[in-house]
Amino acid sequence: MFLISKDIIQSLVKLSVDQPQKEWRALLSDKKNRFIFLEEGGKVTSYIYLKDLPVSEREDGELEQIRRYAMPVTELSTLSENLSFSSIFQVLGKELSLIKNESGSITGYVLREDLIVELFRQENEDANILKVLLMSIPMGIFIIDNHGMIVDCNESALEMTRLKVGQVLNYPAETIFDAGHLRHVFQTGETVLNQIQVTNESGILVDYSPIVNDEKNVEGIIIIVQDLPMVEQMAMELESVKNLNKDLNAILSSIYDEILVVNPKGELIRYSENAIPEFWGVDLKDLVGKNIMELEKQGRFMPSVTRLVIEKKKKVSVVQETPAGKKVLAVGNPVLDENGEIERIIVASRDITEATRLRDELREMKKISAQYKQELDEMKMQEKLSRKLIYRSQKMEDIVAQIHKVAKFSSTVLIQGESGVGKEVIAHAIHQLGGRKERPFLKVNCGAIPEALLESELFGYVKGAFTGADPGGKDGYFRQADQGVLFLDEIGELPLRLQVKLLRVLQEREVAPIGSTQTFSVDVQIIAATNTNLREMVAEGAFREDLFYRLNVIPIHVPPLRERHEDIPLIAFHFLKQFNEQHESNYHLTPDALNLLEAYTWPGNIRELQNIVERLVVTADDEIIDASVVGQVLKLNEPMTKVKPIITNIMPLQEAFEAVEEQLITQAMNIYKTTTRAATALGISQSSVSRKYQKIVNKRREGDNVGIR
Repeated sequence: MFLISKDIIQSLVKLSVDQPQKEWRALLSDKKNRFIFLEEGGKVTSYIYLKDLPVSEREDGELEQIRRYAMPVTELSTLSENLSFSSIFQVLGKELSLIKNESGSITGYVLREDLIVELFRQENEDANILKVLLMSIPMGIFIIDNHGMIVDCNESALEMTRLKVGQVLNYPAETIFDAGHLRHVFQTGETVLNQIQVTNESGILVDYSPIVNDEKNVEGIIIIVQDLPMVEQMAMELESVKNLNKDLNAILSSIYDEILVVNPKGELIRYSENAIPEFWGVDLKDLVGKNIMELEKQGRFMPSVTRLVIEKKKKVSVVQETPAGKKVLAVGNPVLDENGEIERIIVASRDITEATRLRDELREMKKISAQYKQELDEMKMQEKLSRKLIYRSQKMEDIVAQIHKVAKFSSTVLIQGESGVGKEVIAHAIHQLGGRKERPFLKVNCGAIPEALLESELFGYVKGAFTGADPGGKDGYFRQADQGVLFLDEIGELPLRLQVKLLRVLQEREVAPIGSTQTFSVDVQIIAATNTNLREMVAEGAFREDLFYRLNVIPIHVPPLRERHEDIPLIAFHFLKQFNEQHESNYHLTPDALNLLEAYTWPGNIRELQNIVERLVVTADDEIIDASVVGQVLKLNEPMTKVKPIITNIMPLQEAFEAVEEQLITQAMNIYKTTTRAATALGISQSSVSRKYQKIVNKRREGDNVGIR
């Protein structure tokens, strides 16, 4: 039987979680304490080896943080107060063992070196056997007496120090071990641990523990050595862990996001340096060990990504928002153990408040930019159209306003007017101002294509439809203009047989190629134009009534040039500028020349005006083109009785009289040059001609500054 002396049983230094902070802070700071045992609910549950506790934690650490360094007492060996010899060997591998009384309560603990010393003190058969067993354990053991001489050792000690028995026994210990450490243990009775000792022959890790008697005097020293290669491996592993920890901290510090590590209870374990300001409301270090899900209940932010991860056990992404308007994108990722249970939760958070604001501003700027672009496109289109649609008269002003309205829709439009009034220009304007401006604009002159070819041109044909057909077939204008605009000029010249097919296209929105029974859907806006009176043609049976009403959805009547004489000077200037640029010339029209052009009836409308201006540029001898030159070109010397005024609209009689009078006086003055001769030709007095002509000149001077719209 091996009896444990009560002298080597040490009392437990207990730390209760209920103790005041001042008391347990004092226990941690007391250098005499080697171990601290934590007590919860009246039972010792864990212990802390104080050498493993950082100095900063001893001085400033919270109890919850310090408890992380505690190890459960269940890992320790337990001995009864009446220890049998058969059980002592199994506890010598532990640094300390707990002592329990008969009731099972822990009463103290005993250190391994004290057990070894007690073993060598006892002189009985069991102890001798134990000594033999002790000599065979893998740790090296040296026994030093009170004179500092080595009195005993085991085989492991000799192997680790690369020495023989004759070089060790009865030799001073300082010949092998550090004299300063030996002297310190003899003088103070304190243990010196984890001392590395390297020689040419060996490398060992040395622990020095005092052997004390009943009077607490040091009678010797027990030295325990471990082979350094094994220690080096452990040290390297520890250094690797330290380096890995440094790398991890460096990575966390460099990551833009805030990183949190949370346990399955929702308690914060650690965090990166990049904390999001004004989100938590407190310093993150004050939240370590606390349940961060409580902050959601307090209304600090909504929702808690930690709570959602715990509930769903999968990766969760949410946008959290504080009452102050702070927005954070949080991604919670669970770390599961082998049983699929959450072991850790990694939360990566990024402040998106500014990004959200910038995104909203960008969206608003895009909206404004799109609006500006639309307005700019409209301005460009207006400018482009202004180079083609040249007018000053109220009649054309009304037509242009109607064009802008019609262009917003895809309704069928019928443009009517005399030849040369600009019907095609109107059709182009509708296309360019509408939603189909990026799609095709195709023109077909129904009067210029033979009837035999017109059907195939409009509707297309399939392979082998007729002799001479393209072997691959052909798409007609309707299919080519799909999604766009098809302008059917001179629609009154369309044969009756083809009017039926056109009506079907307008009604069914589908076209059947020649030689095929298959139909194809088409989405085409039809703009038709004619210089004939379709109503009269319908009455005469030359045009289908149903087709007329299909075409006449949006009618636009373009007045002849003689009904909008105020547009004539603007259009004349437009063509003169074109020809000057084309011929690199610099011709000008005098006011009296413009007056003469304005007084002319223009039966050929704008097309005739364009031709006359070109003729003036080509035939004029001088860059200044006056009324005499214009009169020769227009042949106004012919008797004026041949030309009768044409009235197309009802107007007040006095207004009509004044308009005719103005034109007659202007023409007479341009031809005869003097008021006397003009008066003779007109059959009125010279004073009337002089007065009325001066009134006309003054009226037109007031309008000289008006430009092209």
